[in-house]
Amino acid sequence: MNDRPSFDDLPKAQRLAEQALSTFHRYLHVEAVSGAVLLVAAAAALIWANSPFAHSYHAFWNLPLTIGVGEYGFSRSLHFWVNDALMTVFFLVVGMEIRREVHEGALSRLDQAILPLVAATGGVIVPALIYLSLNSDPARAQGWAVPTATDIAFAVGVLALLGRKIPVNVRVFLLALAIIDDIIAVLIIALFYTASLQPSGFIIASIGVLAALGFQRIGIGSAPFYVLPGSLVWIGFTVAGIHPTLAGVVLGLITPARTIRMREPPLEVVSRVLKQLRSSDAVKARDPHLLEQPLRDLRVAHRELMPPVSRVQMAMHPWVAYGVMPIFALANAGVSLTGTDLSAGGHLVMMGTALALVAGKPLGVVGATWVAVRMGWCRLAPGVSWGGVCLVGLLAGIGFTMSIFISMLAFSDEGLLRAAKLGVLFGSLVAATLGLGWGATYVRRQ
Repeated sequence: MNDRPSFDDLPKAQRLAEQALSTFHRYLHVEAVSGAVLLVAAAAALIWANSPFAHSYHAFWNLPLTIGVGEYGFSRSLHFWVNDALMTVFFLVVGMEIRREVHEGALSRLDQAILPLVAATGGVIVPALIYLSLNSDPARAQGWAVPTATDIAFAVGVLALLGRKIPVNVRVFLLALAIIDDIIAVLIIALFYTASLQPSGFIIASIGVLAALGFQRIGIGSAPFYVLPGSLVWIGFTVAGIHPTLAGVVLGLITPARTIRMREPPLEVVSRVLKQLRSSDAVKARDPHLLEQPLRDLRVAHRELMPPVSRVQMAMHPWVAYGVMPIFALANAGVSLTGTDLSAGGHLVMMGTALALVAGKPLGVVGATWVAVRMGWCRLAPGVSWGGVCLVGLLAGIGFTMSIFISMLAFSDEGLLRAAKLGVLFGSLVAATLGLGWGATYVRRQ
């Protein structure tokens, strides 16, 4: 006989709490919600930076934060810790997403990957050419890569706002294109925005990578054990002169895509432990010493039901979507609309960035897709019409997070940096608006 109370038998306050928590957990994994949070953070930064308290915005993000032991300390501004440390977590999730898609997703088969690969390439080349056509001066030309990136969270969030009438393959096409965009953006950062390299840094980073691989080899699946190797990779990249956030990509790419081999399959462990607990007097006595080992076995089996690359990415998604990215937006989207000097070529940087995102991205994505299909290299997936391709092209123009990040690497001049950020914000907003407008028309035609 089952003595466990049903949901209706629970106290009303407990039922309401469980319903609220269940709803909260569902919303954490809705892309439109995370996109809205990111938008609110960006809007808050803009309002704060253009309010009478604007001085406090810049003063706050320039506050020093020191991490150290005894006489040894590492002191940097909050802005540094957000952009160079916290964003490493964002790039770690990016690396894991690339790893998973290459292993078993949209990029696992060449015939499936060709179309988004060609489309993403077009979506990088055309915006870069449009930007350079307006900014041939060497100082301004450094920002050619700013409008080439796509913000996955924003783009997928806007797509989710259009509802379930959007064909599944359109969403898959957008995701695959955005992931390849991320790969290209990472390569661009590594190749074009890296200072002179120091060999000693590579030695430190290599030790970290080898340590992580060694832990995987001996079957360590607990995430905290990888903090030290990950820190070594981050420090090594910093010393080497490579932007330290790329350490996250490296760690994500080496995350196992298969579960760790166990003596017993995880499901069998779960079944065995449950039988043991049902028949055990320790459960009735609630003796922690007798319950410790069975519960430890149950936790390990539960952990190993999914491969690490999927499990860790799923666990970190809410933290990145509702923590890392909004904090990054709050720290970097605060551009003064009145104090920004658009002379000395700043207006061309802003115009070039915005135009490249709004026009260059859809032209590059749709044009490259048309060429690939016309040449017979690949075909549109079932359910994907040319209207859907245009929708993907428009949404690819939402650059936001990655574009702002690249702009900070591209420009040392504060005026040009602000102009680039304004171009990213304006271009992304227009691209999102056009995407929603075209998407609403596209949905009505389905």
